[in-house]
Amino acid sequence: MTAPALALVLLALSVTPVAGAGEPTREEALRALAGAADAEARRQAARALGERGAMEDIPRLARALRDADPLVRTFAESALWQVWSRSGDAEVDRLLALGVEQMQARDGEAAVETFTRVIARRPEFAEGWNKRATVYYLLGEYTKSLADCDEVLKRNPYHFGALSGYGMIYLQLDQPTRALEYFERALAVNPNLSSVQEAADQLKALLIRQRKDSI
Repeated sequence: MTAPALALVLLALSVTPVAGAGEPTREEALRALAGAADAEARRQAARALGERGAMEDIPRLARALRDADPLVRTFAESALWQVWSRSGDAEVDRLLALGVEQMQARDGEAAVETFTRVIARRPEFAEGWNKRATVYYLLGEYTKSLADCDEVLKRNPYHFGALSGYGMIYLQLDQPTRALEYFERALAVNPNLSSVQEAADQLKALLIRQRKDSI
């Protein structure tokens, strides 16, 4: 999830990255994603924005999560994660990748330390907070995970990963009503989250049964 070195150099020089042959520029991709009648053009646009999109493009990519074409929706979701994972700082991106490796290796304490370094160096970078929230969840540190999710949403209200994370935490805390609230908020941003939809449906059924039993 590191930002391409070339993109960082071009950013430092205040030059817009040049697309490869046949690939749309960022501006072309934004126009195509919003208005192209051809589904393939919208697919290419979503993929291109994954490579060279910026945080200000998130609302347009989020709208593409409701595109009529399923591949456009898939590419738009992937593009959002790619954009969210670029900090604009090569060292921060390196640390983020290291923390992910540590998390995948189930070295939670080391991952927390690494993501804390990411946050200290670039506190406005929402994904640093999100990754640490994930590790805290895996370690059972639910209060700390909730606090980090709060920081994510302050910086990126479209982050459906953090919204669904709230739901998972509240499930662990045996608060199904709050869990359902956040699962529904995640689905309001990204209706393609099948596992979240399934969890929300199960919670609705559970809450209905509980209400019936209380009568």
